[in-house]
Amino acid sequence: MPKSKNDILQGTLTLLVLKTLASQGRMHGYAITNHVQRVSNDLLRVEEGSLYPALHRMEQDGWIRAEWGTTDTGREARFYSLTTKGRKELTREQESWERLTEGVRRVLRYA
Repeated sequence: MPKSKNDILQGTLTLLVLKTLASQGRMHGYAITNHVQRVSNDLLRVEEGSLYPALHRMEQDGWIRAEWGTTDTGREARFYSLTTKGRKELTREQESWERLTEGVRRVLRYA
């Protein structure tokens, strides 16, 4: 039986994280992964090994900011929130995604 592939297409993780923070507000990493998985009805899964390097890169790029806080369970965690620069990047990422999916859709219809 072939392995089920639900890996997130490279480049879409940034879009998913920025969109999640835009719609949900300040969240810690585990909550971001849970949100993506829940909203996608378990079709998408964000692995920790991908998420945290991406969050670090987005923080360095100025798209998100991180601060320490306490989770609902009393655990210390870094909480991430979207910056103004991040909102602009989200718009660019969404437009790029729309172009990509339209191109794929056209090829699939043609073939």
